[in-house]
Amino acid sequence: MALLRLVLNVIWVVLAGLELAIGYVIAGIICCVLIVTIPFGIASFRMASYAIWPFGRELVRDPDAGGGSTVLNVIWVIVAGWWLTIGHIAAAIALAVTIIGIPMAWASLKMIPVALAPFGNEIVRSGRSREPWQF
Repeated sequence: MALLRLVLNVIWVVLAGLELAIGYVIAGIICCVLIVTIPFGIASFRMASYAIWPFGRELVRDPDAGGGSTVLNVIWVIVAGWWLTIGHIAAAIALAVTIIGIPMAWASLKMIPVALAPFGNEIVRSGRSREPWQF
């Protein structure tokens, strides 16, 4: 199973992961320019690591997240979330054209919730409910 995830991640990086991760990094750099939006930049960098290596990881809701994360998510959607979501949808459409690209398209679509709402969510290993991802 680990070998399959590795192969899928390598194919993902070549076909779409690198471009999507660069999009998140650019959004993070723009957000870090202003002191007020640094939390958005940090969240964007965290999402870039998920966008470049998605297989074997998943998004779960943090039960301790409060109303502040909702407010931050609304601001995020206005500032950068919808741009990144459009990138994921475009990548999914392009990847779904071939048989081998269908799992990649699905991975791109499963990243849309984190592109829209990075605050109050955690990226964890698949199959483990709250264990943070470690390289």
